[in-house]
Amino acid sequence: MVTLQSASPDEVPEEVQVLISGGGPSGLFLALDLASRGIPSTVVEPRTTVDPARPRAKTTNARTMTHLRRLGLADALRAAAPLPVDYAQDVTFCTGLTGPSAHELRTFRHAFQLVPGRYGPQPESGQQVPQPVLEEVLRAAAAEAPLVTLLTGWHVQDVSVHSGAVPSGTATTGSRTAATGSRTAVVVADSTGRTRTITADYVAGADGGSSAVRRSLGIRLEGGSAELSNISIMFRSKDLGSAIALQPAVQYWVVGGETAGMVGRMDLADTWWAIVQGVDADAAGALADDAAVAMVRELVGAEVDVDVVATDPWTARMLLAPGYGRDGVFLVGDAAHLNPPWGGHGFNTCIGDAANLAWKIAASVAGWGGPELLASYGLERRPVAARTIRDAATNGEALAYHFADPALRSAGSDGVRARQAAYEALAVKQSEFDSLGLVLGYAYADSHLVVPDGSPVPAEDPIRYVASASPGALLPHAWLDDSTSVYSLLGAGFTLLADAAALGRVPEAQAFAPVVQAAAGRGIPVTITAVGPSDDGTPMADLWGADAVLVRPDQHVAWRGTSAEAAAAALAVAAGWSAASRHSLGHNSSQPVPSPSNPSHVNERGSRVSAVIP
Repeated sequence: MVTLQSASPDEVPEEVQVLISGGGPSGLFLALDLASRGIPSTVVEPRTTVDPARPRAKTTNARTMTHLRRLGLADALRAAAPLPVDYAQDVTFCTGLTGPSAHELRTFRHAFQLVPGRYGPQPESGQQVPQPVLEEVLRAAAAEAPLVTLLTGWHVQDVSVHSGAVPSGTATTGSRTAATGSRTAVVVADSTGRTRTITADYVAGADGGSSAVRRSLGIRLEGGSAELSNISIMFRSKDLGSAIALQPAVQYWVVGGETAGMVGRMDLADTWWAIVQGVDADAAGALADDAAVAMVRELVGAEVDVDVVATDPWTARMLLAPGYGRDGVFLVGDAAHLNPPWGGHGFNTCIGDAANLAWKIAASVAGWGGPELLASYGLERRPVAARTIRDAATNGEALAYHFADPALRSAGSDGVRARQAAYEALAVKQSEFDSLGLVLGYAYADSHLVVPDGSPVPAEDPIRYVASASPGALLPHAWLDDSTSVYSLLGAGFTLLADAAALGRVPEAQAFAPVVQAAAGRGIPVTITAVGPSDDGTPMADLWGADAVLVRPDQHVAWRGTSAEAAAAALAVAAGWSAASRHSLGHNSSQPVPSPSNPSHVNERGSRVSAVIP
């Protein structure tokens, strides 16, 4: 990586292929994903350093960890995480943390996909880690990536698209300039107000809720905000760990007193975090340190030592952009959507955006992406954000203060009855902590880049995840042996996975020769791999509901079936070339792959299955 920290105007590049506004998690991930595909990018980030006192996101779910695994970063993040998965995996609701009045009300096991050891639904389980730690891991990875330039101390002021003549000396091979004659002018400024203009083929606005890129496009976030605010408190306490009377948990939700909220460890030493919920916005903004200390002590239920490191008042927002960009300019992460943190989905949804966009920009730059490819980004990702916002907002209707009752700390029969009632009422929180259906169950079934096959699509459910190879869904995961995931067989481009038993003795490249030919004709990268049964003996064809699946670079299924010719046609659709034929392809994908044992066999299987912010 080339790092230009607080660069002078003369050091700012005049032309780049991809400019990314914002060097937070989604911007850095996008740059690294592009670099893994051979595409250079320049990241413009106003912060020169990462502030460790503003942890914000703490949950990296199994899907995001699997994205990081694809970039070779999952192990690095786990090594850097100050709270190992082995320490705790649960969320506990309680009346307090210390003393005889600390009663456990209900515990949700293996919250946020926190599972020690090998995980079944994905090659990686979740990880609790503060966002600043994640950003440092991404910055370190970017420092090792020659194709990433990080320009710190500068921010994007304005973005405008210029159409027409291409400036002399501009390289056009494989670029949007070559296809349309359009480039984007990006005005950047440093902290002193000095400005420069950078010309880019593609621009990604990963610059947060107040995105300058979004404002330049005239796009406004639409939605609403919660009525009450919250206060995040980061503090140190030497005594709290030994004073806690409950089993270890990644989050304690305290509902027993006048102050209700959450407490958790930041590390295994003496750093902690708390979120006080349901606070008046004016009071939250004027919070003094002694008031923060009192709130923490009320939550934990004891006069422990509390050294406040930082406080951060905030209000949950449910906001979504009506569009995710245009003319080679895209909105990523919080620039496109803001959702409440309840469930830990916000940052993870941002990474999902970046993973979806990266391969499409790379394909367009390389020349094998069709004219319909980039338009699919917003069409696929916006419904995911809308669903996530809905579920998170529902979680926000049952926060700690909604369950607060002084009787919960009472001794005797009144306390027992109150705690039993709370246990039953807290069942509504399961979808917040056991949300695998939301984390892995989203699908792009309506995308023009996938070929539907007419089979039933698993119903959306925030809790229950039904692994399915239905086109548009995430490739069902399987372990092939103790350490080999089926995801390990996926190439950087498209991957055609074929059930080895269904192929018989025919080599996979021969059985799917039309796919090889179609890929060569357009320069589309594709890997064809035969896959044996999973380590429990399940044939892949049973898991997929077909003898073969075509998997996109982002690990979603584009097509499933048996016909090599249909797979070849589906490859063009998935690369953005011929969406008009996607429905007819889906219903004619069962012509058999040549097999010496049964050349005419057709394998039929079913699916396993309000505010406006400028």
